[in-house]
Amino acid sequence: MKNSAYKYNKVREIMVKGILPFCLMVVLPLILSSCSLEEKPRDQIPEEMAYTTKETLFQNTVATLYNYIGGHVDGEGLQGTCRGVYDLQTFGSDEAMLPTRGGDWYDGGMWQEMYKHSWSAGHELVSKSWMYLYKVITLCNTSLEVLETHKSLLTPSELEEYQAEVHALRAIYYWYLLDLFGNVPIVTSASIPIKDVKQSPRSEVFKFCVSELDEHIDALAPEKSCAEGDYYGRVTMPVACFVLAKLMLNAPVYLSISNESQEAKAYYKRCIELCDLLGEMGFKLEDYYSDCFAVHNHNSVENIFSIPMDDFFYTNHQENIIRSLHYRHAAAFGFVGENGTSATQRVLDIYGYGTDDVDPRFYYNFYADEVIDLEMGPVTDRTGNQLIYYPREVALDLSNSPYKETAGARMRKYEIDRNGTKDGKLIDNDIVLFRYSDVLLMRAEAKLRVGLDGHEDYDAVRQRFWLPKRPYTLQNLLDERMLELCWEGWRRQDLIRFGQYRSLYDGPDAVDESDGHTTLFPIPSSICVLAPNIEQNPGY
Repeated sequence: MKNSAYKYNKVREIMVKGILPFCLMVVLPLILSSCSLEEKPRDQIPEEMAYTTKETLFQNTVATLYNYIGGHVDGEGLQGTCRGVYDLQTFGSDEAMLPTRGGDWYDGGMWQEMYKHSWSAGHELVSKSWMYLYKVITLCNTSLEVLETHKSLLTPSELEEYQAEVHALRAIYYWYLLDLFGNVPIVTSASIPIKDVKQSPRSEVFKFCVSELDEHIDALAPEKSCAEGDYYGRVTMPVACFVLAKLMLNAPVYLSISNESQEAKAYYKRCIELCDLLGEMGFKLEDYYSDCFAVHNHNSVENIFSIPMDDFFYTNHQENIIRSLHYRHAAAFGFVGENGTSATQRVLDIYGYGTDDVDPRFYYNFYADEVIDLEMGPVTDRTGNQLIYYPREVALDLSNSPYKETAGARMRKYEIDRNGTKDGKLIDNDIVLFRYSDVLLMRAEAKLRVGLDGHEDYDAVRQRFWLPKRPYTLQNLLDERMLELCWEGWRRQDLIRFGQYRSLYDGPDAVDESDGHTTLFPIPSSICVLAPNIEQNPGY
């Protein structure tokens, strides 16, 4: 278990808020128009107390930013909550769906639109994600300005380290914007008139992210973020290396250049170098896949960056599992289920579900077939019969199906925390954002794209489950990324990079995606109305 005294002190450090950085939220009204930044937290302290020592300066400019990596309300956090960044990446791909189940999960057609790729600029997930990402960027900008104002409290090396951490965190958030929306404003001031906000081409946002990380990476702590200590849960050098590797691997998409060009190959080669460096930093595969997602997984040798979770000390939620589980299934754990998210038919095909060659990782990532509780006893449905999930019965609208409540394989991934609270939302499994098996698959792909042999990395990921070798091809690598990284928020990005991004829906009202416009989400309509300098993405 995590050391309680350590955890208490760290939480006290991180949760202290100064009044200035997080009350100046009237700034950037263009970007954050309807965001709830006019909150008046009851735990705010007067400004004159927030920046009196180097300790309080750190707490109120750097540490407090980590309040926003996770979240406990819709749209807030990189993962764990609903209706935000994670849902765009997951339900905007062929990995998962939220079927309409009679009166449940229609929500004005929101989830059907995600499956069909028929979202508009007014879609709730689009708006919430944009608002959240720019909210954190604005907080970073404010922190950098406050650090500069009060730099006399710090030594030059301390100032450099604190600034580097904020710069790197801001770059990560711009990377999410770059990936989801493409052409977005690069804003580096905490207060800027609406008329001065300008949209930057996607290529410039890419270069900005890379330059910010390159410029500041050497000043970041070399420690692991997924380990107890002063850098637990923080952006450190390995975290920055991972993000740079992702930027390099996806550079041809972000820059609209050919995968076969010499420029693209230069980016792939740098991706390989960054992956090599992460290996040299001591990351490796866990012996057991499930250890990455276990209760108290905070010291995993495989995990690179995660959202710290604790059912007593932190307020971050993990809502994705209970959103998926049937009501009675969740109740067997003492939780409240919402009977929603399911695997798509495509996912079942890739895993080989229902065949003699089903990938063993299917049952680590999904609940399917007869449902049992933690004591291996049967779980019954609402009629008193054995609860059974029917993965192959899943469809976009189950309202008239006899499998309305039971269709679809459900999210598993994380070990059930028997001591979880708040209906199962507050648990002790840190939410994994980046891990080393992804690094191995990135390096295998980058090597293949430049004509090098990376089959050892590809094989290493599969050998953890004693799986037979498969041909080392791009298609098999894409499939392997689904098999290994399901539910981790990468599928949309992977499909786009491999040129296979399109909806599974083939009905008469299917969206024409031949122009590729759905590889970017629309800029929220509220932003376009307020900002005359911002143009909507093509196709919307």
